[in-house]
Amino acid sequence: MLNIVLFGAPGCGKGTQAAMLKERYGLSHVSTGEIIRNEIRLGTALGQQVQHCIELGQLAPDEVVTGIVENYVAEHRDCAGNIFDGFPRTTNQAVCFDALLAKQGLKVDVMIYMDVPEEELVQRILLRGKDSGRADDASEDVIRNRIETYRKQTAIVADHYSAQGKYEAVNGLGTIDEVFERLCSVIDRHI
Repeated sequence: MLNIVLFGAPGCGKGTQAAMLKERYGLSHVSTGEIIRNEIRLGTALGQQVQHCIELGQLAPDEVVTGIVENYVAEHRDCAGNIFDGFPRTTNQAVCFDALLAKQGLKVDVMIYMDVPEEELVQRILLRGKDSGRADDASEDVIRNRIETYRKQTAIVADHYSAQGKYEAVNGLGTIDEVFERLCSVIDRHI
């Protein structure tokens, strides 16, 4: 089973690329952000627990997100592999993730970082907000806070996987197809 962590700041294009990679490689796409947004739409206890954090541009609590992923992995043991989009977001989540995969005889094969400059990220998210209607995509202040939170809490996760020799970076600028081909060249080396 191939397990890929698709990594990058909000707005770098992880969701778009994950959907395309899912089609090419037959992998499952695990978007913790989408799972959480669905819980919020449904008004569940989980949704209510993290809604306030998201509105402020903060990350959902580690134990909540790790639990979601652990349940997902346990329920999808027979798939060809997974693309984890938006997880792990903290070093603590990465350590817990490695442990929960190891319990099932699995591992992260590669973490691919999609590198996009901050101003491009802000513009992409503002544009997305016009279509999505997401409140957290409509405010430049909230967007910049999300990017700053990413830098402080999430970017350091790259160090965790780099120390394991599993980190690779790709240029996230260019057309969707150009970025996709860069990602595929990395994945092809790990199959």
